[in-house]
Amino acid sequence: MTLTWKKGVSAILTLGCIGALAGCSSQQTAAASVAPVKAASTTVSQGQPLTIVPTPSGTFADNFNPFAVTSDYGTFGFIYETLFYYDTQTGKMWSVLGDSYKWSNGNQTLTVSLNPKAKWTDGQAFTSQDVVFTFDLLKKYSSADTNGVWTQLASVAAKGRDTVVFTFKHPNIPFGLEYVLGTYIVPEHIWSKITDPTKVTVTKPIGTGPYVLDTFSPQDYKLKANANYYRGKPPVPELNFPSFNSNESANLAMIQGQIDWTAVFMPGIQQAYAAKSPNNHYWFPLGVTLNLSVDLKNPLLSQTVVRQAMSMAINRNVLATKGEYGYDKPAEPDAVPYNMSSWQDPNLPAQDKSFTYNPAGAVALLKKAGYKKNAQGIFVSPSGKPLSFTLIVVSGWSDEDTDAALIANQLKQVGIQVNVHEVTDSAYQTQLSSHQFQLAINAAYGGPNPYYVYQENYDPHGDADWMQFDNPGVNQALEDFAQTTNTDRQKQDIYKVEKIVAEQLPTIPLMYGATWYEYNTSKYTNWPSASNAYISPSIWNYEGAAITVMHLHPVH
Repeated sequence: MTLTWKKGVSAILTLGCIGALAGCSSQQTAAASVAPVKAASTTVSQGQPLTIVPTPSGTFADNFNPFAVTSDYGTFGFIYETLFYYDTQTGKMWSVLGDSYKWSNGNQTLTVSLNPKAKWTDGQAFTSQDVVFTFDLLKKYSSADTNGVWTQLASVAAKGRDTVVFTFKHPNIPFGLEYVLGTYIVPEHIWSKITDPTKVTVTKPIGTGPYVLDTFSPQDYKLKANANYYRGKPPVPELNFPSFNSNESANLAMIQGQIDWTAVFMPGIQQAYAAKSPNNHYWFPLGVTLNLSVDLKNPLLSQTVVRQAMSMAINRNVLATKGEYGYDKPAEPDAVPYNMSSWQDPNLPAQDKSFTYNPAGAVALLKKAGYKKNAQGIFVSPSGKPLSFTLIVVSGWSDEDTDAALIANQLKQVGIQVNVHEVTDSAYQTQLSSHQFQLAINAAYGGPNPYYVYQENYDPHGDADWMQFDNPGVNQALEDFAQTTNTDRQKQDIYKVEKIVAEQLPTIPLMYGATWYEYNTSKYTNWPSASNAYISPSIWNYEGAAITVMHLHPVH
């Protein structure tokens, strides 16, 4: 199980597509301000409480701060909301706090109309001033601006009570839709009294979302329905989040019917879970690229030859079958997501399109670069530094714990020492965000085309550039992509990035990962499924998860 990192979520699409995102014409782009997809009206009657386990994460810390490096699940989407939500599974745009948006001024101005019915859970009105305040807060405290919105924005201004105008330094359509419209909004009347938003502990959050915090303990916390939610009464009266320490303990609770919705890896799920009850269901669409991320500031890992040798020594088929029980597929060097093959350069060299497991080649590559094995059989650099690294994974995420052990064993066979260090979920996220790691297994998430994966992971301002990758060619190509809606030009920009990523391996792509998603229909129906794919099933698409709950139908 890999946790989706908070990125201020997400991009926006119309029901069809917009040129900058899905390769439509500039004429279609002009239609981006059409009425967005609305949340479905909810049933008047409510059902039973839902028990949700996003991932086994041990005990909880009482903190619902949307600016914190780590915060409790439910902070985003259920309590605090964004202006819009773009769903990567379907390409639908969902309005949240925003009703509509429109680009103008050569795509440098983005005007958003807000939902006039929205209000904070303490009863105060939600207005354009709250939006302006939130962005001003990100500008004042750069550590809170994890998506780097102010590297792109020139100004944010209120235009009356229900309209906000964003002015960009340069046209950047995908960034605006992904990060600006996907920024979580906080109430000015609360946060204006706080000195540094990243350093405060929030135990009584005030948001605009469909739920409010009810009770909290380190082992279990509950959210109750916001009775005055502006989109109608939520059909689920209570969301319960119990603590689990491992996939195994969560799996047992799933099988026993104690969990209604989760995203936990389970071996042999058809027999172990689905076959146990007609109410037990799962759907695992391939939705992410699982990477071995490396610290590019490390003097050894910064060398391309070392990363190439590591990649050659990793048997991805073994990882997919033994570590992931056949749910995943081996990834490709260019890191183009599984369902976006139409964006791959047809002229990309064969070696940049697929990996070859070649441990002997890895050894030869290192020897040619001047590396020699020491008495322990570990390669040592020409300057005398051994190829010995620490790989962090989250303790209890059994699939990735297995992947890590397999990788360590495979690399050891060629003379690269890897020490697997299992840490807590919180420590894992902190080490990534502070760049205090050497190797880490994590997932690359994106949007409707490879730009989003590349920008998030390989742009210096990307919120998942844990590696600290900074390549002028990649930066320029992404910047060029963001300023045009011409599909052919966009593809040429993506092709440039593909080649650099495939040959330099700023991350080492491992597998196309399944989206873990299990659910029980004894209490509610209308869950997303392969036959009812109205939204992404990922529990980690925060706004999407909240929208899913709003669409459930109680079983009476």
